Amino acid sequence: MTGINKRRVWIGALAAGVVWNIWSIVVNTVFLRPHYAVAQEAGLLLKAPRYGSFLPIWIISLFVAAYVMTMLYASARATCGAGPKTALGIGLMVGFIAAFPGNFATATWSPMSRMLPLWWMLDIWVGAILAALVAGFLYRDQG
Repeated sequence: MTGINKRRVWIGALAAGVVWNIWSIVVNTVFLRPHYAVAQEAGLLLKAPRYGSFLPIWIISLFVAAYVMTMLYASARATCGAGPKTALGIGLMVGFIAAFPGNFATATWSPMSRMLPLWWMLDIWVGAILAALVAGFLYRDQG
């Protein structure tokens, strides 16, 4: 059994983070922009972020999450096998845990449109799947 190829983890995580951030930008600018305006006018969302550093922290957070998923994929290869099936499984599981519970609660208890938590969930869940597939495609064992 070979060890985890840390260099390939970083390469996979970087590419996965780029893909995840692109997906997140598309979700928030294309699909959610009109919903944000309505929720802000109704007083359900702030018109300005509470934390001015939200955007860079969000971007960094997605890169960190991509790194974690790449490490999970690299670790899972030994028991689940290499390839897209394992990467997809990692993305589905991580995406579900990160996206579904909180957004389901928000959709249930918040007076805002359910479109916001639905797309926030898809932002994370689909982003996790795409990131895991990219990381899995780029990762190679040492050797």
